[in-house]
Amino acid sequence: MIRSSLLFAAGLALAGSAHADAFKLSSADIKANATIAEEQVFAGFGCSGKNVSPALTWSGAPRDTKSFALLVHDPDAPTGGAGWWHWVVTNIPADAAELPKGAGNPSGPLPKGAAQINTDFGGPGWGGPCPPVGDKPHRYHFTLHALKVDKLDLPAGASASLAGFMINANSIGKATLTGKYGRKK
Repeated sequence: MIRSSLLFAAGLALAGSAHADAFKLSSADIKANATIAEEQVFAGFGCSGKNVSPALTWSGAPRDTKSFALLVHDPDAPTGGAGWWHWVVTNIPADAAELPKGAGNPSGPLPKGAAQINTDFGGPGWGGPCPPVGDKPHRYHFTLHALKVDKLDLPAGASASLAGFMINANSIGKATLTGKYGRKK
């Protein structure tokens, strides 16, 4: 009896991890743990990129997903521990499987109903990497959350931190892709 209970528990653990491993986020523009291209780099603060958001695709979301939300964060930014929010998109419909290249433009092209939240650049939309000169390359975590709600009820002008709190409170799964970027001059 004990042995069969242990085997059952082990089977459940394996099934759960296999399901968790199924949710994946990828990009034709950013390879996992590789350097982010100049096309995605911010245009300003001494950076001369094109500030184009990367194309993102995903698959294997949890079965009970009702919407998605994307958080892009640099934990290495010298902000006293808060990091830097580069892009926040909420209310992505459950039937969506991608954000096309350039979707981070403040006017779209986002899936119907999706909304961009203000970032640490002061407004909504994609703000690409632009770490301080001489810092080690920063990590940029693109985290797509599968949510248990159809829509997040966020006030107009909500901060990225408030959106992040609401996203995490309603998350039933997440998939992460990390890219890196540093500046020598």
